[in-house]
Parts: sequence; structure tokens; C-alpha cells
Amino acid sequence: MMLLRIVADALYWRGASLLQGGRPRRALPHLALAARLSSKPNYVYAAAMAASAAGERDRAARYCERALHLDPGLEAADSLLFEMFLHGEDYFQVLQRIHGHLRPRTYIEIGVEAGKSLRLVLPGTVALGIDPEPAVAFPLPPSVRVFAETSDDFFARHDVRAELGGLPVDLALIDGMHHFEFALRDFMHLERLSTAQSTILVHDCFPHDRRTAQRERLWGFWSGDIWRLIVLLKKYRPDLSIHTIATPPTGLAVVRNLDPSSRFIADNLGRLCAEFMALDYSYLDKDRAAKLNLFPNDWEQIRPLLARQL
Repeated sequence: MMLLRIVADALYWRGASLLQGGRPRRALPHLALAARLSSKPNYVYAAAMAASAAGERDRAARYCERALHLDPGLEAADSLLFEMFLHGEDYFQVLQRIHGHLRPRTYIEIGVEAGKSLRLVLPGTVALGIDPEPAVAFPLPPSVRVFAETSDDFFARHDVRAELGGLPVDLALIDGMHHFEFALRDFMHLERLSTAQSTILVHDCFPHDRRTAQRERLWGFWSGDIWRLIVLLKKYRPDLSIHTIATPPTGLAVVRNLDPSSRFIADNLGRLCAEFMALDYSYLDKDRAAKLNLFPNDWEQIRPLLARQL
């Protein structure tokens, strides 16, 4: 045991020296072996740094997650995870840009909470917010109404088009219960009320790490398993246009080319829920960005996605 510690220490210091000298690819084998031989969080984090600098993002993410498992308070590993995949303006800023660009006639937001995103609604937009326990702490525009009920109850009890003045949904945001099956049902309901030119946004679909992607909230920061919705739509709805904007803290998917006549999700809801609930988070260990259609958080590149007639 003592010999293993000595070897791990030697490998770590050799790798750290190479990394500091700007040679991450040379450093990585040393640090990877040190991390394998030792359970020291800083050794695992050093391997993550080397993998990231060498351009191996998925491998770096795995090391970061292991380091956080060993030491949940390792802020450097948290920061590195964010920096590798997500960047630029946060999702409130991106959402504000989308409202300003699209200027939707109608807007539905599922998951109001304090109303921070709902207050971005512009004059002239009829907006509905749905949340079973809204705790609005901001003044909302006069055209906004909040319904204190679950989204399932809302869609079952209300003539939503009538609530929107007879118009379809131009823009919607799914940001409610952080469970995949709720988000799936929300998408199903919203698509029926949309047109081919409408846009549905999905928040929290690019998870930070396994801890915060659990179905139960274990930490203050939590995204749940909404990522499963993106994987499902990519597999079974290739007709949709899906781009997950790399906006902190957990991505914002832009879904377009909607088909309000589609019955696929409704007709297969139970089967789809069972299939994707069984999909483990380890599915994202490789090609995470590609599997979730990660897209640059650059407004000049985002804007054409919204303007394009699909």
C-alpha cells in the first residue's frame, strides 16, 4: 500500500510538472495513472485539467465528476466542468434576446417560481405562466396571467387557445418540474397548440454532473433528468430541429419545425417513459455535446436558427 502511494505521488508530481510546462498530452498519462492509483481528489482533478487542456472534454468531465464524488466541495472541478461545455451569456439573457427577436404574440411558461424569466415578456405578448406554487417576487407585465396549478391540470382543465385569444402558442418555455416525464408531457401538450413556425425552449437539458442530474434534489444546484427529453426527441422525432444553446448554468434547447398534428408521443407515452427512464446517466460519458446537440452560445449564430423558415 505504501509503495502504491509513493508511485502515485511520483506520477502526480511528474505529470503536474509537465502540465505546468504546457505539455498536457505528455502529462495526461502520468496524471491518469496517479488518479487510478490514488483516491486523492486533487490527483483526479489534475488529470481532469490535463485532459481538458489536451482537448479531451468527455474524459476531463469524467475526471471532474470523480473528483467531485471524492470531494463535493472541490470548487475548481465544478468550475472546470462549466467552462468546458457552457459559456457566454446566462439563460436569462439569451431568453431576453429570443423574446426581443421573435416578439411572439403568445407565450407560455411552465415553471414560474419567482417570475424572473416571466417578467421578460414584452408589451403586446399575451403570456400564461403555470406553476403549482408560484412565488412571484417581481412585477409582471399586465398581459401576463399566472395559473397556480400543475401543468398537467392546466392543459386538462383549460381551453388554452381561448386563454390566448384564439391564437396558437408562438413561444414556450419548459422550466418546471425537473423530471423527464413531466417535461415530455409538457412538450407534447405545447406542440399540439403550436404551428410549424413556433418555438419551444427547454431549460436544464445539459446537466452539470451526475450528482445534480439525479431525480431527487441532493444539492442546492439541481437540473434533474431533463436531458433524457433531448435524447428521446433526437431518436424518435428526427423531423424536429433541436439545438441546445451552451448557456450557463445548464443549457437551453431551441426546438423548432414543430408538428401539431403529431400523435407519436401521445400514442407511445408509457413505452417512451419506460425506455428513457431506464437510460443511465453514463450514456453521456462519451460524446456528451453531440448527444445533446450542443450549439455555441453566440447570438449571431443563434439568431439564424430562430429566423429560418424550416
